[in-house]
Amino acid sequence: MTSLAPILEGFFTDYLMTQRQASPHTIASYRDTFTLLLAHLRTQTGKLPAQLDFADLDAPAITGFLTHLQTGRDNATSTRNARLTAIHSLFRYAALRVPEHATLITRVLAMPSKRTDTTIVCFLSRTELHALLAAPDRATWHGRRDYTLILVAAQTGLRVSELTALTVNDLHLGTGPHIRCTGKGRKERCTPLTAPSVQALAIWLAERRGAGTDPAFPTTKGTALSRDAIARALTKHAATAAEHCTSIRAKTVTPHTLRHSAAMQLLQAGVDITVIALWLGHESTQTTRIYIHADMALKEQALARTTPLDTTPGRYTAPDTLLTFLKQL
Repeated sequence: MTSLAPILEGFFTDYLMTQRQASPHTIASYRDTFTLLLAHLRTQTGKLPAQLDFADLDAPAITGFLTHLQTGRDNATSTRNARLTAIHSLFRYAALRVPEHATLITRVLAMPSKRTDTTIVCFLSRTELHALLAAPDRATWHGRRDYTLILVAAQTGLRVSELTALTVNDLHLGTGPHIRCTGKGRKERCTPLTAPSVQALAIWLAERRGAGTDPAFPTTKGTALSRDAIARALTKHAATAAEHCTSIRAKTVTPHTLRHSAAMQLLQAGVDITVIALWLGHESTQTTRIYIHADMALKEQALARTTPLDTTPGRYTAPDTLLTFLKQL
């Protein structure tokens, strides 16, 4: 066995799971990265994964793998950069454990992420949200579950990983109703619930008949919904909603679209951006500023305060004191 195999095993079992206590989502993402990398290197070198050494993972080999992701697998630049982040993490772990490969490791760690295009976030308007909420068939168990899930997601802005991890214990519908969840970076936060959300959740939980750590939104077998299951349900309901609200056809409705929609509702209601960042569980308000760029109404209000270019600025005239007095009555 070469030095790569024990380093890779220690990276997962000792570093990620024990020292970092990384989330299952992070571990799964890193696992997929190295599964793809080892498979790619096997086609390039003819070596089995257990036969590969660090010398086989030099900068040109990593560059070839990243290029393969985008040209051979049609991955987006953001996915390519996420795979590179996982590789960088492994090489930083290996730096002190295989010093004989220090030069190779330094070159791989120096590989930069590729710049990505910044696009305007996709969100649903109030009319589109109402159409989406009307799409599930509430005469069925699945329809009632999906309706409640969509309502809660669009109001709270929870990530899909937070939605799938919700348990009955996380829902507090008494005084000061809120949802408690553990989000990205193991940060725990509470998100308040509106009266419609509380009412829908109370009806759903009475039918769901779960308790304790049971999933809040289960499958028919009682297990937690997967990310893919939620995405498929939203795609299905968005297609139904598009029959009555044609503007939805131009949008890709995903769980993250509901998160964006919650943020835009808060922004349009005049909520400060720092509060929105706390609401969504963002590390920095820089991440939250994407919603300001997406809000055309906010930009139109700013435009309305400006003076058109083809007009001549007028002179300031002091208000008449008598008229001012009358207006104040």
